[in-house]
Amino acid sequence: MSTQPNVYILSDSVGETAELVVKAGLSQFNNGEYKIHRVPYVEDKETIDEYLQIIKANNAMIGFTLVEPELRSYLNDQAEKMGIEAIDIMGPTIKSMERFFRTEPRLEPGLVHKLDEDYFKRVEAIEFAVKYDDGRDPRGISRADIILVGVSRTSKTPLSQYLANKRIKVANVPIVPEVDPPEELFEVNPEKCIGLRISPDKLNEIRKERLKALGLGNQATYATLNRINQELEYFNSIVDKIGCEVIDVSNKAVEETANLILQMFKKKQNKF
Repeated sequence: MSTQPNVYILSDSVGETAELVVKAGLSQFNNGEYKIHRVPYVEDKETIDEYLQIIKANNAMIGFTLVEPELRSYLNDQAEKMGIEAIDIMGPTIKSMERFFRTEPRLEPGLVHKLDEDYFKRVEAIEFAVKYDDGRDPRGISRADIILVGVSRTSKTPLSQYLANKRIKVANVPIVPEVDPPEELFEVNPEKCIGLRISPDKLNEIRKERLKALGLGNQATYATLNRINQELEYFNSIVDKIGCEVIDVSNKAVEETANLILQMFKKKQNKF
């Protein structure tokens, strides 16, 4: 086959499964060159008839996933009458499983996506954590499940990502004396906020290591105890104003702090 083939994907859901299977097969032919046309949410014979005409006119083939037996049978029969090559991806699989399990299938379109709901929630939470990291967009504060508040180098970002993997949407806000925190921080339910406290000596040690990793001298203002004490004093005033709970992260690993936050979150979840 020298021309690029057209393949139509018909599905009673989004068509992702059929497209992946068809792509895998097509990769073995025509140097993997093809044009996919996905037709999701096919729910009636009229839609099938409409696309069969288009497919016939384009000299194309079909890959389809329809769990409803009547529609599946109709598409197979009509395609055969019209001389269209049609690949029934779900039909043989369901029939084999029906024999093996000795029970009737549920015949509900899109169930695989419902089963994957946990995965999509996790991805959504991770994207949320990235978007609202380090206070870059204060609108995230009102949308978050948890808001982490702390000075620089208190593990706000890794904590946000760790919690995102637990499907929790986290925004984090850096506290800097020269910058007023966003007003949204004081308008949100304080039970959603968690302050991350750290001892001056520990923060001094962490910041010196950070500067060293960047190839900078450890005498920069950022790492001096005077500057650190100033920041921590300001941090204390902010969390007092918010009225939120505070966790001391001085000698805790990220996982340990995250588990404490998870415990707190679960206790308060019904209040949010």
